[in-house]
Amino acid sequence: MTLQSQYDIIQTIQKTQNIQGKIYMSFANLKSNRTDVSKLANAAAEMSTTKKSTNKYEDLRFWKPTVDESGNGYAVVRFLPAMEGQDLPWQRYWDHGFKGPTGKWYIEKSLTSIGQNDPVGELNSRLWNSGIEEDKETARRQKRRLHYVSNILVLNDPSNPSNNGKVFMYQYGKKIFDKIMDLMQPEFPGETPVNPFDLWSGADFQLKIRNVAGYRNYDKSEFKAPSALLEGDETALETAYNSMHEISEYADPNQYKSYDELKQKLEMVLGLSTGVGSTVKNEALSQSAQSVPLKAVGEPTIVEAPTPEIKSASDEEDTLSYFAKMAAED
Repeated sequence: MTLQSQYDIIQTIQKTQNIQGKIYMSFANLKSNRTDVSKLANAAAEMSTTKKSTNKYEDLRFWKPTVDESGNGYAVVRFLPAMEGQDLPWQRYWDHGFKGPTGKWYIEKSLTSIGQNDPVGELNSRLWNSGIEEDKETARRQKRRLHYVSNILVLNDPSNPSNNGKVFMYQYGKKIFDKIMDLMQPEFPGETPVNPFDLWSGADFQLKIRNVAGYRNYDKSEFKAPSALLEGDETALETAYNSMHEISEYADPNQYKSYDELKQKLEMVLGLSTGVGSTVKNEALSQSAQSVPLKAVGEPTIVEAPTPEIKSASDEEDTLSYFAKMAAED
């Protein structure tokens, strides 16, 4: 990265800091700066008539890499450390996204993310054990998908330069997480472990996306040599650190629907109440959560079907958004 690029990023962060300091109008200026009611009315009218550029599932806290028409993309980001009070700089969770025989979609986070039984996982286990190949294929389609979420500082986003110098949440899959682990736990003798989340001795991550057989491929992505973020500028580093987003919501049970809510949604999507789908499906969900034996008190049984990993166009993407977009198009 050039010195000019480093300077631009630092300037962006400092501008953000200055803006944050001017958000609140002092009481002394309130009277002289009252907004005219017509201005408010016009703004409200404009909001109601302007076509939304994003769907309701888009979370602007997240950064997503942009790919060209060929499906290729490039960006440089820096993974940021854990927030104060948190042990890890990432959160792991699973979700399900599939379309049922009713034409309806099931797009939900899995309760297995917080160590609880999940109705889809239980159903998939019974489908797999039915011995019916069609049921096994259904279990594969309904399998849970693994995701990680971290805070990042975008250093170079060629497709969206306005993102440079900003802190976002970034969702990624096992492929990128394995690269993080390889850096922290090198395989070969003589290699020095590096903490990529460290502000001073971490490493920038070059995200290289290729279109391979119709799927996004991240094999060429790699970490640069260790270096201080933003040349170690303490003011810029502190501002970036204070701009991080809370990611602990993915471990908060209050952010997940209850077992009964998910079971009801699943039955509706699969049409089990109307007899749509296999007999095994109907029998599976007619059993209560208590019918699944627990290993020990407080230790949930994670009953995922023993299916092999299946390549998906959304393995490294935000699958909740991905499937939600597909559902909206139906």
